[in-house]
Order: sequence, then C-alpha cells, then structure tokens
Amino acid sequence: MKYYHIMIAGVGGQGNLLLSRIIGDAALSRGLRVRLGETFGAAQRGGSVHSHVRIGREVYGPLMLEDEADALLALEPLEGLRRGVQYLKEGGLAVLNTRKVSSIDVNVGIAKYPNIEEIIESFKKLKARIIYHDFTKIAEEVGSPRLMNVVILGVFAGIAENELPFTTEDLRTAVRNRVPSRWVELNLRAFDRGYEFSKSYSSSL
Repeated sequence: MKYYHIMIAGVGGQGNLLLSRIIGDAALSRGLRVRLGETFGAAQRGGSVHSHVRIGREVYGPLMLEDEADALLALEPLEGLRRGVQYLKEGGLAVLNTRKVSSIDVNVGIAKYPNIEEIIESFKKLKARIIYHDFTKIAEEVGSPRLMNVVILGVFAGIAENELPFTTEDLRTAVRNRVPSRWVELNLRAFDRGYEFSKSYSSSL
C-alpha cells in the first residue's frame, strides 16, 4: 500500500472531525504516517465540513487531489454527492447516510436539494461501490442520533476490512481512546451495529 485516502463529508455538528481523528489514530497505531486536512463552510453548525484523511508510508500534504479518494464516508447525502463526484476515484467505496440535513445554501435557496435516488445514481455512474441506508435511524436505535458517525465507521470497517491498512480492532481501540469515558460503551455499540449491518449488506455490492 502506497496510500489510502478517505474523504469524510458532512455538515457541522455531525462528528466529521472526530471520525477523521479516530481513523488517524488507528493508522498511527500501525506505524503509518497520517495527514489530516479540513475545509469548512461559512457556518460551523449546518455549514459544510469536509475532512481529508491521507494515510501512507510517506505522506506530506494534508489535502488529496481530485479523483484520489479510495473511500468516501458521507454523513449527509448532498455533501457526499458534492465531494464524492469531485474526489472519489473510479471503483472507490462510498458509504452514504440517506438522512438529509439541509445545508445553509439549500435553506437560503442558493442550491436545490436533489432526491436520494438521483444522488445514488450519480455514484453508480462513477462506478463506485456504494452502500447506503438511513444510518441515523440505526444510531437512534442504539441510543442517540449523534452516534450516526460511529455507525458509519463500523459499516466502513466491515465493508473495507480486507483493504484497509489497519484492523477493525484498531478502530475500536481508537474509538475507546477518543471519546469521553462515559460514552465509550455506547459508541462501541454503535460501531458494532454498523459493522454487523455491513455484513448483511455486502452481498449486494
């Protein structure tokens, strides 16, 4: 493995930055180099948040190039589409949460929100391997919609575990070390629910 690049796309308040740091910690535990880069929209809560996670033996810049992402974790569908089309490489993996959160530009009428089917079709045109679901619903079942980001991480771990430069257990350890102690058990439960979901879904990819 020379590089493994992950784009995380969402809006403010969805735990985008926490995910990038958990993945970074997992890679560091394997002796790899990690560079993280973030871009933010105009508003922190409800504005666009995109994280670049670059992993490799030698990695210098924090931002990946277009068509370079091996995987996209889309916490919000429209933000996933915006960054997926731009950054996901052909045949890359997209994990897409279908629960909409209207961004600032949609709310003020600057942008139009496409329907979910159009978004999914756009990924198929990219020849992406796509797994999509209302992962916020799973998080709610676990205990809080705020766990959605960790549910998606568990899905990603299950789908990509044979291509990632770290193990599922490395990610679980990183979750355990990154979240406050009182939330560890709930976050690990969310991770495991996502992982289990991936195993029931993988045959359709």
